[in-house]
Amino acid sequence: MTSVRLRLLVLALAPLVVLMPALLLIGMTRWTADYDRVLIANVESDLRIAEQYLSRIMAGTGDDLRGVAESADFAEVLNAGDAAVDAFFTQRREILGLDFLYYLPAGRAADAAAEWPVIASGLAGQADTQIDIFGTADLSALSEDLAARARIPLIETEAAVPTTRTEEDRGMVVHSASPVVLAGQEGVLVGGILLNRNLDFIDTINALVYLNAVTGGERQGTATLFLDDVRVSTNVRLFEDVRALGTRVSAAVRGGVLDGGRTWLDRAFVVNDWYISGYLPLTDSFGERVGMLYVGFLEAPFDAAKREAYVWMMLAFAGVLALSVPVFLWLAKGIFAPLEQMTETMRRVGQGDLSARNNHRGAKDEISLVAAHLDDLLDQVQDRDRKLRAWADELNDRVDQRTSELREANEKLEETFQQLVMSEKLASIGEITAGVAHEINNPVAVIQGNVDVIYETLGSQVERVSTELGLIDRQVARIQAIVGKLLKFARPSDFSDNNETVELAEVVEECLILVGNVVIDGGIDVRKSFCDVPEVRIDPGEMQQVVVNLIVNATQAMGSEGVLDLTLRRETRDGCPGACLIVGDSGQGIPEEKLTAVFDPFFSTKQAEGTGLGLSISQTLIQRAGGLISARNKADGGAEFRVWLPAADADDFPGIV
Repeated sequence: MTSVRLRLLVLALAPLVVLMPALLLIGMTRWTADYDRVLIANVESDLRIAEQYLSRIMAGTGDDLRGVAESADFAEVLNAGDAAVDAFFTQRREILGLDFLYYLPAGRAADAAAEWPVIASGLAGQADTQIDIFGTADLSALSEDLAARARIPLIETEAAVPTTRTEEDRGMVVHSASPVVLAGQEGVLVGGILLNRNLDFIDTINALVYLNAVTGGERQGTATLFLDDVRVSTNVRLFEDVRALGTRVSAAVRGGVLDGGRTWLDRAFVVNDWYISGYLPLTDSFGERVGMLYVGFLEAPFDAAKREAYVWMMLAFAGVLALSVPVFLWLAKGIFAPLEQMTETMRRVGQGDLSARNNHRGAKDEISLVAAHLDDLLDQVQDRDRKLRAWADELNDRVDQRTSELREANEKLEETFQQLVMSEKLASIGEITAGVAHEINNPVAVIQGNVDVIYETLGSQVERVSTELGLIDRQVARIQAIVGKLLKFARPSDFSDNNETVELAEVVEECLILVGNVVIDGGIDVRKSFCDVPEVRIDPGEMQQVVVNLIVNATQAMGSEGVLDLTLRRETRDGCPGACLIVGDSGQGIPEEKLTAVFDPFFSTKQAEGTGLGLSISQTLIQRAGGLISARNKADGGAEFRVWLPAADADDFPGIV
């Protein structure tokens, strides 16, 4: 009996459920097509209004220019000199809203006529106004400001034709020329308006076209002027308050309008949304298509209106259907209710809620048994999920712990390895250096002793070889100085006295005197910026050695001329007060790959010059005094070395190296 009732209900509802949606679909399809045709007709009308306004601007510019060319004021100032003509043109340009205005005598006009048909028409006695494209050189010749105004960076635009250009530097100009025939003067008066970034022009078009609120409204109606396929003047928004200057039209529109010469009346994707659009090709005085005039309005509000109509139709149909099926729903609720409950339960489980259950308490029929069995399965799934999550959490904790331990071990191993390598390197170099110095000292002592014997033996006759003996003495002294440097590097603690305190400013000043000839001969400009800094505890000679080494290195890095910056300032490191000396130069800087090696023993960037021990010895001296020395490249060019030393009264501070 129930099955029969259900079949009867289905037979009764079949015409309503099947035929009415089909009729609604046919009707809405026909209505939508008519609605779209109305929108296209509307945008076509808007495009004609915009075209008429552009034509009126061009005609008005020509009329204004002809009025100036035929005015008595112009005839009067034309013979009054260049200053009067310039002042007159400036005044007229501001009054008429022109971006440029100038006069070409007949001779110069003939040359310009070969380039511009507009000027050729004016020279032939016929006023003419056209749209022309000016290059950067043409705009710059008129005004650098016009060239800058015309320049628009290109913005990558979806669906546009690919290009390697990065900016549009040409200008779209309303170009007008009028013949000048005055007593004693013949020529052409030329003027025009730059349309790039001419927002007043485009906003006026927008205001004229979208006077009604149906297709216009705030930010819905848009107008644009294109140079080629680039927006050079538009009220289309890229962002809330940013106009889409520099964006480009889609390849489909470009092909139809610029390449095909057709007027586009259809929907089009504009920057970031769909618009009911009209594109009109623009030609220049040479008859070539050089741009487009566009008007359009957002498609979204009308799509929303169509969707709303669809919704109302569907709601009406649903209302009719709702009135027709209550009996069916009442009869079928015993079947649908548990099925819907199971569907909802599975949806919640699919979203991650494993606690969802059917909890069906209905009759003990087949559907109820299925619902109860599903609840049992979900209980098992939830229990297994809970165990898996616990195992996963435990595994993640163990992995994180092992990873952290491994990272710390690797860091300690790397640090220990670096320290070991450096210690072994310095120890080996120190041992070798001390041995070499010792071996050199023995023959040097023998040489010096024999020179002394020669002096005693020759007596008064030593004058004959005094030059040669003096040369030997000087070279022996030089060898001893080099050996002394090697010993200082090998055993620096044997040559220092870090119990003495010094004023860094005085040491730097003394060092400048010592290397004065190097600085002056090199044409180096020294800039000093000394603040009041605390005294530091270091051997004065060692500090002097460090400063001289840094200044000489900076001078050699700059070559024939440059700027040497010497800065003294207070600086606290790790809670310890101290003083920082900064030595900067304006040279080429240190190659990035060599920055970490500048303090290595025997490292030098000077080919076949120096021992490469200067910076290494300096680092050893500064570190032994509890300080730090570092090197970096400045952002504006050149290298910079920083020497930081703790204050003399800061021995008890933590953090002193």
